[in-house]
Amino acid sequence: MDIIAKFLGDIFTGNLAVVEYIIRLILAIALGFSIGLERKMRLKEAGPRTHTIMCLGACLFTLLSIGAFSGSDPARIAAQIVPGIGFIGAGMIFYRKNAIHGLTTAAGVWTTAAIGMAVGAGWYIVSLVATTLIIFIQYVMHTNFKVFKTSKLIKLKVVFIDNDGDVSDMVRKMFGVERFSKISAKKEGEDFVFNVVVSTDKNISANDIHDMIKSNQNILSISREDDEE
Repeated sequence: MDIIAKFLGDIFTGNLAVVEYIIRLILAIALGFSIGLERKMRLKEAGPRTHTIMCLGACLFTLLSIGAFSGSDPARIAAQIVPGIGFIGAGMIFYRKNAIHGLTTAAGVWTTAAIGMAVGAGWYIVSLVATTLIIFIQYVMHTNFKVFKTSKLIKLKVVFIDNDGDVSDMVRKMFGVERFSKISAKKEGEDFVFNVVVSTDKNISANDIHDMIKSNQNILSISREDDEE
């Protein structure tokens, strides 16, 4: 009860340090939540809770480094936040099926912690601008502008009959490739059956696969090779 009374007394008696620290914590919560909300809208792993807590924690550590240890160097505690958040962010990154996942999320969490530190240090304008910029960057990079798109290769396993050597050229032209990633062939009765892997950056949908098989009687099957474990 004494602690609560002192806390309320600091507020109502105009203890500006306590009031300002509370404002900084609330602002850190708001900014962290804003960044996390954008991530949630894109169905990312780290959402509002993670970003809010991360921003609040970084802000609180910064406030502790400033006001809790009189006579000490404030940068000592603050400096430990950077590798600490980096360690947490590393846990969000994983490698699966020849691709790195979670790197943007980890970078976002790391930057959110930096924003929390800026709030804790009293850099209100800087933290607000940084929050606006990171949300803007995340939004713009997910638009359909070609300059922001990264070509992603998909692997397709194509099985087809090629008795005269013409179907192989047709398949290469169909997927816009110069050569096959893998190729094997065997004779089944009077037919030569080829099993090839095509790496292409074309956006091949299920309807496209259906139309390819339907319109080309020599193609027996098409499947996504990179989806296999």
